[in-house]
Amino acid sequence: MTVYNEEDYLLLSGIQHFIFCKRQWALIHVEQQWEENVRTVEGRHLHKRADQPMIREKRGNKLVVRGLPIHSKELGVTGVCDVVEFFKDATGISLVNEEGTYIPVPVEYKRGKPKKDDSDILQLTAQAMCLEEMLVCEIPKGYLFYGEIKKRVEVSFTDYYRDQVIKYFTEMHQYFQKKYTPKVKTGPHCRSCSLQNICLPVILKKRPVSSYIEGRLKE
Repeated sequence: MTVYNEEDYLLLSGIQHFIFCKRQWALIHVEQQWEENVRTVEGRHLHKRADQPMIREKRGNKLVVRGLPIHSKELGVTGVCDVVEFFKDATGISLVNEEGTYIPVPVEYKRGKPKKDDSDILQLTAQAMCLEEMLVCEIPKGYLFYGEIKKRVEVSFTDYYRDQVIKYFTEMHQYFQKKYTPKVKTGPHCRSCSLQNICLPVILKKRPVSSYIEGRLKE
């Protein structure tokens, strides 16, 4: 089993970008480029309340923690949980400064509606795997809250989803270590990409970057 050092940690949220488009992930996380669009602005607005650092709120037998920092040495990732709800339960784990034992349930907030791919599910699964490693416990399920439909969707953390998380992060580490950015591969997803002007998918598919830049300089 690979154990990563802190300096090699990747951002957990990057799995979303990687599944959407490996080139987009590399432009953001390897080359450190970013450009906002309506989707990213709306997404940040939705996360604003959830991501306030480490706010703890007690509601009866439930403890709600917002903006909980997480990490995993085995996955080599770090991130923040939007919300983790801890439910008081005799089979749960002990928490600092809390009486009794609790079962953790991660909740991730999304601006739109459920996606056709598994990117949201795998991001939440990765969060659960980090929490399991940190708290030494098992977390069977979590929830995705979608702003467009205003409801929660339950997610079971199956072996399949866990294996997919490991597979994707292993590949992401390989790309990052090699400083590798995949070549352009255009598709319908390009229309909603926040990095269209940086990636230049249509232009770069037809001619190399150097040729494009030289042409712009002559204009």
